[in-house]
Amino acid sequence: MVVQVKDDETALEDFVKSQEGFIIKAASRTSKHYITRSDDEWSIALSAFVEAVEKYDLEKGSFIAFAELLIRRRLIDWFRINSRNNEVIHVEDIENEPDTSRESDEIKLEIRALEEDLRLYGISFMDLADASPKAQKTRDACRKAINWIIENPLIINQMKESNQLPIKIIENNSGVPRKILERHRKYIIAVVEILAGDYPWLNEYVRQEGR
Repeated sequence: MVVQVKDDETALEDFVKSQEGFIIKAASRTSKHYITRSDDEWSIALSAFVEAVEKYDLEKGSFIAFAELLIRRRLIDWFRINSRNNEVIHVEDIENEPDTSRESDEIKLEIRALEEDLRLYGISFMDLADASPKAQKTRDACRKAINWIIENPLIINQMKESNQLPIKIIENNSGVPRKILERHRKYIIAVVEILAGDYPWLNEYVRQEGR
């Protein structure tokens, strides 16, 4: 039915209207509070549902699961854009999503590979919540340090070989205070590993977030 209505504007409108209850429930689950049609989340979820209809094909499995996945992703993106207080990669947001697409599988594989890489530094995903910079000034300083590291492959190699962040070298060359580098060492290492490693999906996410 979904395949049939996507090219019929009137049928599509009727179908979307018939699924408004589902859209509200899906948006409420992601938002963790009840959503009404007057909320911004409703507009985001409605747009995501229509996008799901347009992008759906039978190979993606259950349409309902695919639509809820897209609603969840679009709302999470919207929350992140509108609240920059937490720039940690929310691994649970991705790992808990229904396994409905190749993209989802690839993201999960990247997360597991990154987890192994970070373990060499003695870093777990749980550590990143505390290590993530909260203040804008601190985030800017961390970005500055990360950008300098990415532009210097020899430093990346040194970091990987020693499983440590060469704080003194970075401080002297980037101008970022040692205190910030030490406090947010785990966050900086994680972002550098993503940007310098074979993590195309996570790389895209980090770049969209502005690091």
